[in-house]
Amino acid sequence: MNKLEQYYNKFNEEKRLNSRHGQMEYRVTMKYIHKYLDRLMEEFEYASKSDLQILDIGAGTGRYSVPLCEEGYRVTAVELVKYNLGILKQKKSNVNAMQGNALHLKKLMSDTFDMTILFGPMYHLLTREEKIKALSEAKRVTKPGGIILVAYVMNEYAVVMYGIAENKLAESINSGMLSDDFHTIPGPESLYDFVRIEDINGFNEEVGLVREIIISPDGPANYIRPFVNKLDEESFEQFVNYQMATCERPDLIGAGAHTVDILRKVNT
Repeated sequence: MNKLEQYYNKFNEEKRLNSRHGQMEYRVTMKYIHKYLDRLMEEFEYASKSDLQILDIGAGTGRYSVPLCEEGYRVTAVELVKYNLGILKQKKSNVNAMQGNALHLKKLMSDTFDMTILFGPMYHLLTREEKIKALSEAKRVTKPGGIILVAYVMNEYAVVMYGIAENKLAESINSGMLSDDFHTIPGPESLYDFVRIEDINGFNEEVGLVREIIISPDGPANYIRPFVNKLDEESFEQFVNYQMATCERPDLIGAGAHTVDILRKVNT
């Protein structure tokens, strides 16, 4: 059992996704998933949702896979951690769920999926080479003209919430976990890697993917969790509406905890 499996055997992913900040992330992301599913239905001239194939790489416990399958899409889910995969399968959906690694999707054929979702893996792949490999595999299995959604955790969120809020800046610099310009540097025991927009742009350029849009699905929600949790339902809905309206703003994207990069595999 590797360190990632040990982590997720203890970490309650379902609880995180059902939290207020998790709901924000999920709802904004699903808005864009549906937006591009509708576009793909029109562009590929599909008669029904069952004609459209979705791949969810690093599907976790099925937070996205299961509801999309229940909507009528054909969904394949790949998950590395057996514990998460077990929870996904217990949901008794029609998702085609399998264990697999984002770096080697050897069970999946090239040019197969209309939409590929790559959310969890980029959090935990610690090197540029690994990220490029995972993004390249996502591109390989996606149809020409298809859409790839990629989620990242952002550098400034880590610096502010760990370095500043927990007073760990000096320790992080002295241990080599922060560069001179405050870019995080993962160590051999790290579980997460944090990136900036310029890093993401570099990945896309190397792999040859074209951006449709990049969004911040959770915005400030992760920074202010105690305040978000105290909001009544009406106020929380207003906060969701705020994030829906501002998630594409370039001046806010890199400051959030997460980004979702929406990419196109162009026809060649």
